Amino acid sequence: MQEEADRTAIFHEHVTTKAFELHVVSPGTGDMDSFLNIAKYIWQWVDYIHIREKRLSFEQQMYWAQSLNTQGVPSNQIIMNGLDRLDQHTLLGGVHWGQTVIRSYDKDELKRVERLRVGISVHSPEEAKVAEERGADYLFYGHVYASNSKPNCEPKGLSALAEVCSNVSIPIIAIGGIRADNIAAIRTAGARGAAVISTIWANDEPKLAAASLRQAITDSEKYAEPGR
Repeated sequence: MQEEADRTAIFHEHVTTKAFELHVVSPGTGDMDSFLNIAKYIWQWVDYIHIREKRLSFEQQMYWAQSLNTQGVPSNQIIMNGLDRLDQHTLLGGVHWGQTVIRSYDKDELKRVERLRVGISVHSPEEAKVAEERGADYLFYGHVYASNSKPNCEPKGLSALAEVCSNVSIPIIAIGGIRADNIAAIRTAGARGAAVISTIWANDEPKLAAASLRQAITDSEKYAEPGR
């Protein structure tokens, strides 16, 4: 019990500082039981869990969010991908959109203080700038390394990541082939977070994988620039 308490205390310290965010995105398989079984063991090591299940209805996705919350995952750590609503919700901490939604959304709505946190997926410095100007809170950029989810696409690499990071002031979260052994590299390039999919869900020991990512983030503090 004491070991669990100590681990939780460390977790809360990381979440409070938000110096470098760890996002875990659902695999998109529609298998809720598997998702929940893994999520309940990893959430203490991560900052956000994304529900990214395009084949599910809105009601089904919200049921997943409710089930996550029942498993102990705090609502402010749950992000719904694709939900084009901004009103604060008791089950959610944020939403994550693609380019189409952010370009069409009312800027005044995004300026509201009391709204869900908004993340946007971008693939170029130009898209990143547009998303920032329209009011996004953070950006996903990738894929940085070779990724199982995009097997036929050339990875963008660290130089491209660094260019995007230098082009905007809001946090860039690197995604695509992110593992514990390249956390320091993406942080040096300017990323202020990492997002993973298969590193967790395809791992035989997802809890250990999450803990290893968190430890790599702690170890990479020495590479962080002041203020990042």
